[in-house]
Amino acid sequence: MATAQKSAKSVDDILFEKGLLTSDQFSTVKVEANSTGQPVEKILMDQGIVSEEEIGKARAQHLRLPFITVADKIISSDALTLVPEAVAKRYNLIPFEKDESSLSVAMVDPQDVQVLEFVEQKTGLKIKPHVGISTDIQRAITEQYAQSLSTEVTAALKEAGASTGQVVDETVKQAELDAQVIREAPVAKIVSQLLEYGIKSKASDVHIEALEGKTRVRYRLDGILHEKLILPQKVHDAVVSRIKILSGMKIDEKRVPQDGRFNFTIGSESVDLRVSSLPTVHGEKIVMRLLKKSGGVPTMADLGLRGTALKNLESNILRPHGIILITGPTGSGKTTTLYSILTKINSVRVNIVTLEDPVEYQMGGINQVQINPAAGLTFASGLRSFLRQDPNIIMVGEIRDVETADLAIQASLTGHLVFSTLHTNNSAGALPRLLDMGAEPFLIASTVTSIVAQRVVRKICENCKETYEPVKEVEEDIKKVLGELYKSGLKKLQLFRGKGCEECNSSGYTGRIGIFEVLVVSEKIGRLVMEHGTSQQVEQQSVIDGMVTLKQDGYLKAVEGITTIEEVLRVAQE
Repeated sequence: MATAQKSAKSVDDILFEKGLLTSDQFSTVKVEANSTGQPVEKILMDQGIVSEEEIGKARAQHLRLPFITVADKIISSDALTLVPEAVAKRYNLIPFEKDESSLSVAMVDPQDVQVLEFVEQKTGLKIKPHVGISTDIQRAITEQYAQSLSTEVTAALKEAGASTGQVVDETVKQAELDAQVIREAPVAKIVSQLLEYGIKSKASDVHIEALEGKTRVRYRLDGILHEKLILPQKVHDAVVSRIKILSGMKIDEKRVPQDGRFNFTIGSESVDLRVSSLPTVHGEKIVMRLLKKSGGVPTMADLGLRGTALKNLESNILRPHGIILITGPTGSGKTTTLYSILTKINSVRVNIVTLEDPVEYQMGGINQVQINPAAGLTFASGLRSFLRQDPNIIMVGEIRDVETADLAIQASLTGHLVFSTLHTNNSAGALPRLLDMGAEPFLIASTVTSIVAQRVVRKICENCKETYEPVKEVEEDIKKVLGELYKSGLKKLQLFRGKGCEECNSSGYTGRIGIFEVLVVSEKIGRLVMEHGTSQQVEQQSVIDGMVTLKQDGYLKAVEGITTIEEVLRVAQE
């Protein structure tokens, strides 16, 4: 057990030397500490003179121990399971690293010898204390022990122990080994725990990655990847084989990427999993996309469309023909927006056919087709066949080449309403992109009616939302971006953020919402297309026509307290 050796300088001396305390504050705090008997650190914290992190760093310097922040650090399941969650919460500490003879622990009070001895006896390892701060450790405890993922998986790993850790004779066929592994209950339990955690935490994707000497499990929560678990490398092949069997892949084929899908049910929730495998240097990587079967398709207003943008889009989707494009990078919610639009216009009076890669959600009353390039069913060949199916409305997953673009234009000219997606950064860039593909300018101008660009931002957690006054530079930027949209009142501009709480896993965000710009192809914009105008010229004209840009929509939602300026800049800053 390592004990802390104090330096001659106190915490307030160190803060004063760092310039974090003025001489007046230094004297006042000393006097108050002597008169009230309260620790200097508590007085500094209560009065908000110095941040908790700076006090923690000064305490670490005073105790001559390392300082650590653990909330964003990945903690191995080996270390975490040595200290039960109840003990971690009671003593405000968390183990974060283990080697053969020692355990590194972040704690608020490393001077508490009784606690150090108790943890040492419980784990049978030498304890290496590190100084942490209370809020950071509490957040780490909440996240790392969340839904007992590490505990459950480690219990399964112990069960799997001998069988998955054995060195197998090279003469044993790999397929036979995999078949044996698939039948092992502990491995099935590990996969089940990984999926259950993904569903409970509302993750959109699960990544299982082989790294050097270990396997990492990450979850995409509200668009951001979070590392939640480290597994021993010896179980990697077994876990991958289990998932491949479930999703109908070949378990003995490890040299090429494969795709599959399967269903997983927990309680009343049923999830469709789209699985992809990829051979990497250290082993196969698995990514599972979680698609909920229940919950239905959100409305356009639920997605975040509103005002003029919503009105313009709604008027264009009710037209009998034309092309409506949804643009944005991968993962920006384009498919969800398309499904939302199709749900709104779906009725028994119209024939809707879709061509997707893949079909993510199955919708009643709509004829959905998945492309199959190996069998010759591509976006272009499928679109050609669709025109013989007497459709009113056609949805093509993506316009990737000039052939698909030309067919979409021809379908629109012959009286069909066509929806599709395009990979461009903003709505104005879609028109020059179609020109680059080789589509005729006069046909683009006469068929494309509107273009939607979108991004997805995280929403502020309503449970821990607080207001703050932005610095002058941010306020000026908001006024500049919003221009005439900025409603200046007598009140000073206030923005919002989440402090972090248990409900949002201390992130300050829960859920997501879209920010949008809807470009209506007016006569003037049509003329710019005919003249091969740049995306900048198209955007300038659309703003003159009254379009609210992506960044403006994001800033408006930030000013209203729906999201933060940081989120908007993360996704919409060019």
